[in-house]
Amino acid sequence: MDEDEYESLPPNASSVDHMMAGAAAGIMEHCIIYPVDVVKTRMQCLKPDPNARYNGIIDAFIKIVRNEGAFRPVRGMGVVAFGAGPAHALYFSCYEFIKNNFSGSVKAGENSKVNFVAGCFATLLHDAVMVPSDTIKHRLQMYNSPYKGVIDCVVRTTRREGFKAFYKSYFTQLSMNIPFQTTHLVTYDFLQTHLNRKREYNPMSHCVSGAIAGALAAAVTTPLDVCKTLINTQECCNPDELCKTVKPNNSNNNFSNKLNFSVLNSAFVRNTSTSTPGVTASGLRDAIFIIYRQNGVMGFFKGLGPRTLFQIPGTAVSWSVYEYFKYYLNKKKSTIG
Repeated sequence: MDEDEYESLPPNASSVDHMMAGAAAGIMEHCIIYPVDVVKTRMQCLKPDPNARYNGIIDAFIKIVRNEGAFRPVRGMGVVAFGAGPAHALYFSCYEFIKNNFSGSVKAGENSKVNFVAGCFATLLHDAVMVPSDTIKHRLQMYNSPYKGVIDCVVRTTRREGFKAFYKSYFTQLSMNIPFQTTHLVTYDFLQTHLNRKREYNPMSHCVSGAIAGALAAAVTTPLDVCKTLINTQECCNPDELCKTVKPNNSNNNFSNKLNFSVLNSAFVRNTSTSTPGVTASGLRDAIFIIYRQNGVMGFFKGLGPRTLFQIPGTAVSWSVYEYFKYYLNKKKSTIG
């Protein structure tokens, strides 16, 4: 098979072909490493329950399984698979379309500027689908989550906070995912240029390039991921620390009036409670101030280990599956031709 033929899906490939490859890659990526994502979410809590304090990834797994059951690390996986399929289908098809049609005289995949732009547009589509799934996922992953399941979470969240709650972290996620995906894609194609010069199907090079690219992008964007988790959950994981005494400030003139940091130092609002609403993180700015006030600069790097560990195999699997689909579809085209 000619290397130029492999580099992209067949010219006559339908949108369904692009989307199937992307959907398979996304579902595999998120589901295989999902338990690690649960640990990452738990470790990003600002004030965790005493039973949800962990000394590391292994310790977290042991305590979660021992205290909450063997299936607790996979709770919420279904909603992630449901969102990851269409989200990654749109992501990869958009990325491939822009990369293959706007690279000009440069070979597709080797124009870093085009790859950057393709990553930005692909992320806009991906996050529009994935953000609601992430919100539900985070709320189900938390320790002592008040929700019985996906449907219960959707119904109670909509009733209490409105449909907008599912998109509250959209711009924060874009702020994180645009630098994440562009760093990821540019690094991946850069490594492929050096490790796979012929741009042929090479599982090992796809795994290595995907793993390194994912780890680098994850580490760089961890602070924004911590903010996103806070915005999605609106809680500190401790059901006993409800800020029943916190009264919303009527003044909205400035951020300092909006948040009562003296109270936040001792307790943090759990927005899923039925008590009087208190302080919430309504956006990225709120989340940054709350996290800094609670844990200082190091608070922005909570869960760095599991987040990086999650991305290494996750992106390696994602790219391997996607590249295999490209190889398979081109091989099938060659056989038919």
